[in-house]
Amino acid sequence: MTPDSSARRPLKSRSSVWAQFFAKSMLRMGMRPNAVSLFSIVCAAAGGGSAYWATQAQPAWAFWFLAAFGIQMRLFCNLMDGLLAVEGGLKSATGDLYNEIPDRLADAMILIPLGYAGGTALSISLGWAAGCGAVFTAYIRALGAAHTRKHDFCGPMAKPHRMAAATLGCLGMMATDLLHLSWPLLLWTLIVINAGILITSWRRIRHLAADLNSKSS
Repeated sequence: MTPDSSARRPLKSRSSVWAQFFAKSMLRMGMRPNAVSLFSIVCAAAGGGSAYWATQAQPAWAFWFLAAFGIQMRLFCNLMDGLLAVEGGLKSATGDLYNEIPDRLADAMILIPLGYAGGTALSISLGWAAGCGAVFTAYIRALGAAHTRKHDFCGPMAKPHRMAAATLGCLGMMATDLLHLSWPLLLWTLIVINAGILITSWRRIRHLAADLNSKSS
């Protein structure tokens, strides 16, 4: 992890009682932040894989529940690795690599399978677009940090928002299966995510351009 405080996404949950409890418990167990970062990939793969298999196996609602759970576990790992590294005093020289690279893989492992789970050529295209867009928003943030020494985590579709939308989409699909309904919730979920990514990218580029222009004036 980097010592630059701006590199940490501002999260209210970081100071919550439950987050501190789990962080202290994991410290006592000897868990390392880099290992937790790597485990987030496993959680993402489980979430994305469950979403895909929900359209192939029965009972579908159970796979949709597992998909939502896997997505949330990915976010849990993202929260815990930072707490272990900073509050737990376990920062390492390679912490930035373990913090960023698994995140990019995890986004793709969740968003792309959601596109395939949608079952149409449009949803598949939107899944790939969301996966690539997630990487693009992170690239803009990293580029901005390289030039301004500040990380821009603005939304409306930053990582926590993308994962919240994906989780709600999976839970919605679970509900439709239990109620024997047929609604294109995944398609609309991916449309919302992609639209949000476009707005987020535009906002981050605009913020970066403004910062660079102010420095040159």
